[in-house]
Amino acid sequence: MRIVVVGGSGLIGDKVMTALHDAGHSAVAASPAFGIDAFTGEGLDEAMAGAEVVVDVSNAPDWGDEKVMRFFTTVTRNALEAGRRAGARHHVALSVLGCDRLPESGYMRAKVAQEELIRNAEVPSTIVHSTQFMEFLPRIAEAGTEGDVVRVPDSRVQPIAAIEVAARVAAAATERPAHGVVEIAGPEAFAFEDAIGRVLAATSDRRRVVADPDAPYFGSVVRGSVLLPGAEARLATLRLADWLSRRRDGAAAPA
Repeated sequence: MRIVVVGGSGLIGDKVMTALHDAGHSAVAASPAFGIDAFTGEGLDEAMAGAEVVVDVSNAPDWGDEKVMRFFTTVTRNALEAGRRAGARHHVALSVLGCDRLPESGYMRAKVAQEELIRNAEVPSTIVHSTQFMEFLPRIAEAGTEGDVVRVPDSRVQPIAAIEVAARVAAAATERPAHGVVEIAGPEAFAFEDAIGRVLAATSDRRRVVADPDAPYFGSVVRGSVLLPGAEARLATLRLADWLSRRRDGAAAPA
């Protein structure tokens, strides 16, 4: 199967490419790193030639409200149109679980707009809603740091490793279109402060983590269980403790 992966050189895209190649598919990485720019459209039609499935795992380089909205809507329109011209029969996009419940966030509003464009397009589609990546937890800690205190939302989170996000997205690309949303999540739910505390403890970071109901998440206050998956979510298997152990071992490996 010929599958074009928009954003195929990023954190998730690179791993999606590997998963597809390992499964015997012909995967093309459509990203600026390979001279293909889905934002400007440069090289996109050539990359799409013969595509049966289009996978979009791209991410915005700038998260300012206007710029992130422009990025996701432009890339989505371009990928949908190029896929249509190529005769692709399935459009798969990676999105954020809970994005429709965090309207204060410009990033989340942009993901909602992206999803609306896909739903309104005349192509069978699958939208993969993922919980927070384990790889982003250290960044969340940095964003919430004030002195030696890290303030995080007073809510729960169910993080998933990027390698398993990629595997689920690659699997969705080879399955029948869901014609809707598929949720994926890590195997364990944590209080946000517990998840961040474990990440810091793994590197002997002594910053104190505090649950703050007013702490922003992607620019939005989080209430209740909006970051948790529903009962039908497809759960990954890699636990946070095991991911932290692998990360620690990888950092300690000689160059």
